[in-house]
Amino acid sequence: MNKLQVALELYTVRDETSRDFAGTLRRVAQMGYAGVEFAGYGNLSSQEMSALLAETRLRVAGTHLGLDALQGPQLDASIRYCLDIGCPIIVLPSLANEWRTREGMQALAPRLNAIGRQCQEYSITFAYHNHDFEFTRVDGVYLLDYLLQATDPSLVKIELDVYWAAYAGVDPVWYLQAHADRVALVHLKDMAADRSMTEVGRGILDMQHICTFAQVRGLWGIVEHDHPQIPSLESARISLQYFR
Repeated sequence: MNKLQVALELYTVRDETSRDFAGTLRRVAQMGYAGVEFAGYGNLSSQEMSALLAETRLRVAGTHLGLDALQGPQLDASIRYCLDIGCPIIVLPSLANEWRTREGMQALAPRLNAIGRQCQEYSITFAYHNHDFEFTRVDGVYLLDYLLQATDPSLVKIELDVYWAAYAGVDPVWYLQAHADRVALVHLKDMAADRSMTEVGRGILDMQHICTFAQVRGLWGIVEHDHPQIPSLESARISLQYFR
């Protein structure tokens, strides 16, 4: 079995990257993370980012880009940036409220297929990242499942956020296994007994089986904490300790 590849979603440390993007990536590398997932590029050109990644030896697990960056010339530019820095996966991190219905998901599907098709032409995977609203049931079916049913499995994958699935009352291990062929990345964040977010290994989620799922399939496990209650880099460090 391959060793689990662990990356940090840089949204976790956005307070630090906003002050010193390059310095923060250096600290993430020094902690021992193997890679990062981007949530913005700190105004660095792709050449500057490539040099920083080479210096820190961090690999790119993926990048989060909003819908505005995934259409027309913006999508072309986003793909070029990813090719320059060696980013294999583009992830749509969320949806505006108007899409958060069955009809919205179904109406959006052709657009997501088109994005996925253009990404695929450049050997980049396109995926969708969930929160909790996607597990609202409409006529007994999750909104996320409507999205999966309406999109091409070869073009649109998912990055399952295990915390938000559990927060919605869904067993993340079950959902990962049920949709194994659609999962491209796994967001690792833990849930405290009061259902708040906590560092990996400090909560009640079945992290062992979640990580085994990613490990067996050779997927990145990506640590994230939306709102750390301690300094964000310390939160990232504590989560990384779980894997040691």
